[in-house]
Amino acid sequence: MTHDQILILTILLATVGLFLWGRWRHDMVAAAALLACVLVGLVEPAAAFAGFGHPAVVTVACVLVLSRGLQSSGAVDALAARLLPAKAGIALSLAALVGLGALLSGFMNNVGAMALLMPVAMQLASRLELPPGRVLMPLAFGTILGGMTTMIGTPPNLIVSGFRAQQGTGGFAMFDFTPVGLSVAVVGTLFIAVLGWRLVPAREKAGTEGFETGAYLTEVRVPAESKAAGMHLREIETRLDEAGAQIIGLVRNEVRMSAPQSGRKVLAGDILVIEADIEALPEVLATLGLKLEEAGSSSEEQASEEEPKGDTAASNDKPTGNPGPRAADQGPAADTSQMKKDATDDGEADKEDAARTSADNEIGLMELVVRPEASLIGRSAKDLLLRTRYGLNLLAVSRDGTRSKARLRTLKIRAGDLLLMQGPLEALAEFAADSGCVPLAERELRIPDRRKAWAAGAIMAFAVGGAALGLLPAAISFALGVLASMALRTVPLRAVYESIDWPVIVLLAALIPVAGAMESTGGADLIARGLLDGIARGDAIIALALVLIVTMFLSDVMNNAATAAVMCPIAIGTAAALGANADAFLMAVAIGASCAFLTPIGHQNNTLILGPGGFRFGDYWRLGLPLELLVVAVSIPLLVLVWPL
Repeated sequence: MTHDQILILTILLATVGLFLWGRWRHDMVAAAALLACVLVGLVEPAAAFAGFGHPAVVTVACVLVLSRGLQSSGAVDALAARLLPAKAGIALSLAALVGLGALLSGFMNNVGAMALLMPVAMQLASRLELPPGRVLMPLAFGTILGGMTTMIGTPPNLIVSGFRAQQGTGGFAMFDFTPVGLSVAVVGTLFIAVLGWRLVPAREKAGTEGFETGAYLTEVRVPAESKAAGMHLREIETRLDEAGAQIIGLVRNEVRMSAPQSGRKVLAGDILVIEADIEALPEVLATLGLKLEEAGSSSEEQASEEEPKGDTAASNDKPTGNPGPRAADQGPAADTSQMKKDATDDGEADKEDAARTSADNEIGLMELVVRPEASLIGRSAKDLLLRTRYGLNLLAVSRDGTRSKARLRTLKIRAGDLLLMQGPLEALAEFAADSGCVPLAERELRIPDRRKAWAAGAIMAFAVGGAALGLLPAAISFALGVLASMALRTVPLRAVYESIDWPVIVLLAALIPVAGAMESTGGADLIARGLLDGIARGDAIIALALVLIVTMFLSDVMNNAATAAVMCPIAIGTAAALGANADAFLMAVAIGASCAFLTPIGHQNNTLILGPGGFRFGDYWRLGLPLELLVVAVSIPLLVLVWPL
């Protein structure tokens, strides 16, 4: 073993270890691996960032933009409305839904296809009277299977094609993946629709009904003698946090504000809308001297009936309650000016909150699932300024099928969490779009713009056709498609760069030179020979199956694009050592990298259904393991048949 081989294998082991650890994001790990290779002299500094110009990387970015055009134009909604049966049994309905998901995933981003069809899956689960998870997991697995059917279906396919091109034989064509990939996808879809869905654990929905029922909404009045009178909302919320309660609204002068600003001063007579556990409610009331609104209203009405009008007028001249240290220290003039300032500040805040609330008087609840690439991951409701920016309340968070016990305002949000939000419906929709969450509320399948839907579909068809027929290189064909999308506005110009999953782009661009170093140093060949001598013992079919299974295992625990970049040099080295057809081994890597069915972290779509399905980490293998065994059984004979060894 040479010095360079020791270095590249050490970096490779460290990289895989960091991927498995999951503490750092995948793009950070890939960038660290690339820089390590540069520092130790395995990659020339001038070639360090050549991966960003690699055709596979450019094609992935362009496909993501074109996928956004299909989503935003309503083309997918129109297709779903025509292909999904309105009235059918479980098997037929699931076959149609999973088949549609697989079809879309062959030509657009897998996560985008999943996000578009999730609300449809929730409605279907309700119609079939099934737990949502028994529809969501089949859909997630179907969209993953569909990605293996074309070259642009998933980033690993493009990476595999790029490695083939580096061997001097040219990359794979658009539909070279179809004979094996489509066969596996069809068999997998039929298995899921007929039998597989029964293997999914019947978890209760982790939506509105799935949140803990111990939290109650109640209205409490602030009496004049209450400690809360004169305090700012943030001070009251600090006290309520200790009792596990939170303020989600305020009523003043019969005007309700759904998400009042924390800097607002609470006045005597205000009504606070509080969410609290039933056991904590007495502590909440006693801590601040608050009264339940129903009881407070009754006592006040009784007092007003018994009290003469003259006494009421006289009582207005008398001081009520403690004027507070600021008024006592600064005298009457200062007290008067401070009261005017507070009244002015509160009046402006009243107008702002009332305008925001009255902009859409329909206050509703919405369930939002956090996508793996959502911008709010790692941030809390406090960090996001939900009330200030959107006028929204975060009522509950469901994680791993149960409601989080942590304080909501400071809880760090994770991918797959299910958020229960309250606020104006327009603000909820705006927040979902801005943050990258998927709303699970029912929605009609409609075409927002028929012309743009047709244009987006035509652009994708021409881009695919140009690459498939060999008229243009894939990267050029899809780049022209992006330019056409921008010109015809099927993708809003401001959304072009937002459509690209930049962590994936950095991951691919960084690992391509690292994989080249594995090949140039002989490290990949060393690993391949170790596998052949230790397990396959010179048998090409056993070696092919071994490459497929190892790739599937790695894909279950780390990013599939990273898995493909690591395994491609090993597959090429294995084929060279056996004197076999490298295409079969590269296709095995492509199939294996698209089969992440055992864990919620193996693929973004698996993470996406974690909260809405109420799943736990160990729920995925019950359907995933039989499906992976089926994939191996179907794909190995087809690989040998289509790509003879």
